[in-house]
Amino acid sequence: MYQKTLLPNGVRIITEEIEHVRSAAFGIWVGAGSRDELEGYEGISHFIEHMFFKGTENRSARALAESLEAVGGQLNAFTTKEYTCYYAKVLDEDLDLAINVLSDMFFCSLFDEKEIEKEKNVVIEEIKMYEDSPDELIHDIFSEHVWNDHPLGKPILGTVESIGSLSREKIMHFLSEHYAPENVVIAVAGKIKHDEVVKKLSPQFGTFERGGRRVIEGTPSGLKVEHYQQKETEQMHIILGVPGLSQDDEDIYAMHIFNNILGGGLSSRLFQEIREQRGLAYSVYSYHSTYVDTGLFAVYAGTSPKNTKEVIECILEELMNIKQKGISAEELVRTKAQIKGGLYLGLEAVSSRMSRLGKTELTYNRVLSPEEVVEKLSRVTLEDVLRVVGRLWQKDKISVMTLGPAGHEVVLSDLLEKIGWE
Repeated sequence: MYQKTLLPNGVRIITEEIEHVRSAAFGIWVGAGSRDELEGYEGISHFIEHMFFKGTENRSARALAESLEAVGGQLNAFTTKEYTCYYAKVLDEDLDLAINVLSDMFFCSLFDEKEIEKEKNVVIEEIKMYEDSPDELIHDIFSEHVWNDHPLGKPILGTVESIGSLSREKIMHFLSEHYAPENVVIAVAGKIKHDEVVKKLSPQFGTFERGGRRVIEGTPSGLKVEHYQQKETEQMHIILGVPGLSQDDEDIYAMHIFNNILGGGLSSRLFQEIREQRGLAYSVYSYHSTYVDTGLFAVYAGTSPKNTKEVIECILEELMNIKQKGISAEELVRTKAQIKGGLYLGLEAVSSRMSRLGKTELTYNRVLSPEEVVEKLSRVTLEDVLRVVGRLWQKDKISVMTLGPAGHEVVLSDLLEKIGWE
């Protein structure tokens, strides 16, 4: 049972009462992420997330860390390209403590200049660690090239240079502009009562004022890219991709089914062919990143440099096979059941339910229930899947990128011609 209250200043509180559990998850969702960062502010959303844990007017950084751990709870946060979330999971009897701690962080963080300088080093080390993980780094580099100079293509962590240039003045300016009431959703799930939660949150969250309504940067066009970047690694890391779908696109559910069949799990076509049948890769998968106004569909594989060409050709052949012949009725039925099962199993935890409330309310301005998702999936036909494959994977839209040892570059147009891609 979902309930929603709109506070006078525009903050939304949305809850789900679950009587049979003994826990509660509380999250503050803010519609501010890396796509909201102007030049000179790259990485500031993620940096602010860090600084919320560095001490408040009422608690030291250590006291914040110990506050919920002392009662067996969890306190954490994460930043994406379009939003930031601060959350806690506790026993229902400790919900007041969770609300108090997160409210303290949200309203009373000090942003001490000495702590800012110290945390810059921490985030720069995080960036360096990320750069030492090519299987993760390649996705950021790929996005950066496809989205060109658009903020969606910038890394969430920022760069060493941009983090070094951050100041308390920039942080306070970004907070005042983006941490505004209309950009805030509070989601709570578990053994709670909606009216009680609203009563506890209203005094602070219903009265503060900052900034204004969020303005989304223009939609990026999405370039066709062929990029081969040298890095001394044991494996060659490969991505093939195309511009994808926005969150409101009518084909989004057909796309999810196609993605699942192509490279969404152990039974997917790419996993079975490239790993199980040919033994060419340990890791191979596909994914779709969905944003407010656009998306990115990509296939990743890591392989020995000498197998680069064969793996790319194999991916293209599987894509062309689906593009020309579609999928079977058996695959469609199995995949719908697989997605449905994964969706409901994922909602066994109150933190997952809280995340669904917060994310869908923030991005859709309403709760997108599991039942609604399942119902829309059930309506997807074989023709729908075939249409979305043809719509996305067009010859003049396919990008390719590799990250690894030099001397193993491929010519995409030659491979497409070789397999007869039309």
